This record gives sequence, C-alpha cells and structure tokens, in this order.
Amino acid sequence: MLGSLRTRFPRFCAIAPLFATVLLAAAACATKPPPPPPPPVVAPPPPPPVATNPLDRDQPNYMRLPGLPQGTPVRVGVILPLSSGSAATRNLAQSMLKAAELAMFDSGNRNILLMVGDEGNGGAQAADAARKLLAQGAEVIVGPLFGASVAAVAPVARDRGVPVLAFSTERSVAGNGAYLISFLPQNEVKRAITYAAARGHKKFAAMIPQSAYGDVALTAFQNAVQAVKGQVVDIERFAPNTSALMAPAKAVAQSGADAVLIAQGGSLAQEIAPTLQFEGMSQEKVQLLGTGLWDDASLQKEPSLQGSWYAAPSPKSDDAFNAKYRATFGSAPANLASLSYDAMSLVALLAKGEPYHRFTQDALMDPNGFTGVDGIFRFNADGTSERGLAVLEMTPLGPVVVSPAPTTFQDKNS
Repeated sequence: MLGSLRTRFPRFCAIAPLFATVLLAAAACATKPPPPPPPPVVAPPPPPPVATNPLDRDQPNYMRLPGLPQGTPVRVGVILPLSSGSAATRNLAQSMLKAAELAMFDSGNRNILLMVGDEGNGGAQAADAARKLLAQGAEVIVGPLFGASVAAVAPVARDRGVPVLAFSTERSVAGNGAYLISFLPQNEVKRAITYAAARGHKKFAAMIPQSAYGDVALTAFQNAVQAVKGQVVDIERFAPNTSALMAPAKAVAQSGADAVLIAQGGSLAQEIAPTLQFEGMSQEKVQLLGTGLWDDASLQKEPSLQGSWYAAPSPKSDDAFNAKYRATFGSAPANLASLSYDAMSLVALLAKGEPYHRFTQDALMDPNGFTGVDGIFRFNADGTSERGLAVLEMTPLGPVVVSPAPTTFQDKNS
C-alpha cells in the first residue's frame, strides 16, 4: 500500500547535480575574442552555530513508542499554535500538523517519531514547548509559525545543536541554526524585476505599503533593480487604506517609469491599478509587476491588471498534494499546509544519516536544493530560502505562465 501511494504522489527529493559540457564555437574573424568573465565569487557558508549542551547521542530517557523498529528513532519536534486565541490560526495549525503527518506517512519511514509542542500565542510559550521537545530527544524542530516564536525557540534549540525549520516570513529571525522554509517576498520581487529587465524595462518605480511586509519588499526592490543595472525613478510608501492612494499613485504616474512594482494584494491592489491609469499611466507604455500576493482569483477580473506580471509558484504545482490531503482528511488543506509537508519531507529525506548527526548545516544547505510541493527551494547562508518561481501574466481566463519556474539551481551555481 505504501509503495503504491509513493508512486502516485512524488516524494520530496534532493535535486541531483547536473553536469553539462558547453561547446563554444570560435567565430571566423581576425579579432581576438574577449576573455571569458571571471567565475562568480561565492561566499563560504557561515560556521555552524556553537551548541553549549549538544544533543549528540541517544539517551534512555528520550521518548520511545512501542511498535517502532529497533534502533534510535528519528525524533522530530513540531511546534505550532494549536491553542492560539485566534480560531483561524488554530485551524491553520491543525491543517499544518495534518500535512506533516501526511508527509511522514508518504515517506515510508516507520522510524520517525513525531512529537508535538504547542506554540500558543507565541514567545515564551513556544520556548517552553521547545524545551520539552528537546528533553524528549528531538533532533530537529519543525516550526514554529510566527516570528516572535522563532526568536524565542531558536536560542533554546541552538544551545542543544538542533536546527529549526520555521514557517515565519520575518527575515530578522533567520540564521544561526534557524532556517525559514516559508514564502518570502524577497524571492518574488527579485523574480519579477529580473524578468521585466530581461524584457527591456529599465526605469522602475514602486508603490509599497507602510507595513512589515512593505519594509521587506522595499529592500528587495532596491536590491533587485541594482542587480539588473536598472534605475529606481520613484518609491512611494502608502498607508494601507484606499484614502491614502491618490497622491502616491499620481507621483508614480509622473515618474517616467516603464515598470511599476505594486507590493500589495487584495482589494487595495484592485484600487491602485485603476488609480494609476486615472493619473495617466498607460498599460501600453508601463508594465505593472506584482508579488505572490497577486496569486488571488479575485484580482483576475480587474481590467487594469490585465497583462500585468507577478511571480509565484507554478499553477497547479500543488494539485497532487491537495488531492492526497483531501482524500486523507476529507477537506482542503490550508494555504500554508504545503510548507509543513515540505519541511517534514525534508526531515524524512535526511533521516538516513547517523542519529544526532544527520540534520547538519551542510546537509540542510545543499546548494543543489530540494524539490517540494510548490517547486524547488534551497536555504541561503543567512537562513532564508530561495525558491524557483514562475512569472505569470494576468488574463481574464486566469494566470498564464510567461516564464516557467526553474527545475534546478544548477545554472545559478555555474
């Protein structure tokens, strides 16, 4: 039974390195060809975090369950806000826990022992959950969900030499043993800007909300434009409400930009695009760009967004996961449940190593990356993640892929 399930639904796997030989044909001309560009400088990975009291071997007092195979089980701690004060958050936590259980089942590894801790409302409660899981022998922690909880859990886990695969989007809590497996706006902004630049756009403006998300998008926008040697002609921050859009939209419309990033989704994105048109920014002359927040069916019918580009996972990439989850639990998974499935699948992949020496920094930071529900990803030296994203174009019939998501990071390593 397990074998047939694993055949129908692909297991999470490390991406095998690809080796290719590039053949160069010399042009028949008298001019000497220019020398090849120097190879890119790759910064060495940071040293692994120093564990003061490392969990480095199995202990008799660690949790065990009857029926597991002989030997040391793969003890995995999962921390989620199961008793959050928000009903929506509790439902999300339950869906993510079910996705982790599904990944454990799909892996076929009967030696994985899942131990669950409650993040609650975050902070100190999450740290307490981490201490209990570590006392039970957890050699890797999946979760928690919120940035404040990651900040509280990370030093506790670091003291024991245990990595944390967290779901937060707050870049400031990443690194030194904490790895963010989440969808980060940096990846989406960079992908959209890079694609636009490759299509001839050089003058970039942005409308960015005054929010934590906006702060991250702003830095990503500036870095991405600099990387493609473009020009930032205007950046307008706005309070996230409809009454604050007119003045910044007018400034952007008069900036001379040929591409505009709108780092906003939902109803406000539906307001910003027509406001830009009203202020004289023609769709024929200016390319609108968006982030993964635009991966929203409600935006597809907005006429002023038609023809716009945004970066997101490939459409239908998660169909198999959604179908398997629905068949198993009788309901659709929450939007972030795929992250939990990927994190647990990564744990199962690396579980073949030596107990208490398998979830190392070198293993987690494999430059070839991993394949997850929503495409390829890998961890950066700072603990954030890089994802292979598609670029999609808004159309009345739904998003159309104009640039497919990469299937390997090999080109970026060459």
